[in-house]
Amino acid sequence: MDKSRWMRRAIDLSIENVKNGGGPFGAVIVRDDELIAEGVNRVTANNDPTAHAEVSAIRAACQKVGNFKLEGCTIYTSCEPCPMCLSAIYWAGISRIYYGNTKQDAEHIHFGDKFIYDEIAKPYDKRSIPMKILMRDEALEAFKAWEEKEDKVEY
Repeated sequence: MDKSRWMRRAIDLSIENVKNGGGPFGAVIVRDDELIAEGVNRVTANNDPTAHAEVSAIRAACQKVGNFKLEGCTIYTSCEPCPMCLSAIYWAGISRIYYGNTKQDAEHIHFGDKFIYDEIAKPYDKRSIPMKILMRDEALEAFKAWEEKEDKVEY
């Protein structure tokens, strides 16, 4: 497998995306040295804060393979994944991650995620966005129904 080929594609996508009005991020998902999907950052273009390159590539890959799991896949991304993208990569079951720029490089151009990592580590009552539990007993009804459901698809 030619890792540099796929990383080059992710980097090329990131550069091309800047020229097209998007953020400087690109991602490629590959399985068995075959391209499954690509994605670029379209946060401002789509008015969607979740439209990061990795998430966009994961969405496209899952649609293409007809499954919410991408086991055996590798993601090549032009930058170290942010907390949201890293979570999505784990949820998708992607097997390997290769990245170009570091999170420190991203911080240098004002795409830093340190504040999110810092917020996650804080107790709920110390976070900048208030977070309080409400109607837990009622909310547990859905969890009970899920637990009892015999034909559920586990994920």
